[in-house]
Amino acid sequence: MAQLSDDCFAFGGPLMPLDDMIALLSARLQPVEGTEVVPLVKADGRVLAEDIHAPFSLPAFTNSAVDGYAVRGADLPSDGERTFTVAGRLQAGAKAEKSVMPGEAVRIFTGAPMPEGADTVFMQEDARIDDRGHVILPSGLKRGANMRPAGEDIAAGQLVLETGQRMRPQDVAVAAALGLAQVTVRRRIRVAVLSTGNEIVAPGAPRGPAQLFDSNRFMLMAMLARLGCEVSDLGMLGDDRAAIAGGLKEAAAGHDLIITSGGVSTGEADYVRDGVESVGSLVFWRVAIKPGRPVAMGVIDGTPLIGLPGNPAASFVTFVCVARPALLALAGARPQTPPPMPVRAAFTYKKKEGRREYVRASLRKAPDGSLEAVKFPREGAGLLSSLVETDGLVELGEETTRVEPGQTVAFLPYSGLF
Repeated sequence: MAQLSDDCFAFGGPLMPLDDMIALLSARLQPVEGTEVVPLVKADGRVLAEDIHAPFSLPAFTNSAVDGYAVRGADLPSDGERTFTVAGRLQAGAKAEKSVMPGEAVRIFTGAPMPEGADTVFMQEDARIDDRGHVILPSGLKRGANMRPAGEDIAAGQLVLETGQRMRPQDVAVAAALGLAQVTVRRRIRVAVLSTGNEIVAPGAPRGPAQLFDSNRFMLMAMLARLGCEVSDLGMLGDDRAAIAGGLKEAAAGHDLIITSGGVSTGEADYVRDGVESVGSLVFWRVAIKPGRPVAMGVIDGTPLIGLPGNPAASFVTFVCVARPALLALAGARPQTPPPMPVRAAFTYKKKEGRREYVRASLRKAPDGSLEAVKFPREGAGLLSSLVETDGLVELGEETTRVEPGQTVAFLPYSGLF
């Protein structure tokens, strides 16, 4: 588990800019100890613990990029067609047994090794066979066409995947192409998740007239699972300082990170603050972000804690902006800031200078073919429909104070956040 000092996140400012918060997280949260070797089929989403260098070149041998006829570059017809004797046939996986002689062509298929002497391939669509079985090839092809030289993709010894790479399907593919059956990765991050508040009950349980079903905990666990974490569902804690303190201290003993939902504001009915401070240290980060300004960061017995707001949209946004960078740091993954898509705004919006805002929006195609972002029609950090019925978040920087229709804005699709 990550062992942190009680004051490692201390910050005295009234409102922390989001970028400063992410930089502090990256600097103070060290990767958890422990690695494991996993079969390649289970490597997707895991964080590499060792660099991977190419043990050989890719492709390992020069081969044909198309189905066709391989010839010597010196024999290429320069003016009109030329007839070649078909001297053999090479399929993918077969070994080239002999060299191509002047005036000869070899029938070759995609992926087959180029025979010695040949350096150019005519596509079969451009070839004609005469009644004697000879192949007639046209002029105009450049020497070296339609063949893939050894090492064209990756050179032997090249650094292919770096430590800290969070494996994607294409990374798994390149590891397989290099002959690796397994890779060394960091162990999964163990995260405890719990919700707080007397106003929530578990789905399926009886609900009182003034209560809500707990949705945040399930949303957070789903997002954590997509990030490859081992998730412990600690259920719900009522608005009781002692119960919250005991539950958090117990969670700290066996996890790398604790994530709570609700009770992190400064109201007298927000009990997480007192509960944490009784068993650890808590510094409230009034992060310059909307939705989700009240975000708590603390340490209990060396284990970091992130307290997210109780409103679903605010919880979602702060998980993406705060918890996700923290998890990547703990996992030893290289920082991954999802690149936004530039799209055209189809809405008007005002905001305060000095804070980052995330507007829930849907994408549509305008008559001219451009993508437009359409703002969800209602405001409110408690609207789950604003997440369900939209495609992503429009990110508005601290310096922005107004958005007008037609203005280019940065759009973060939900599909790229996990």
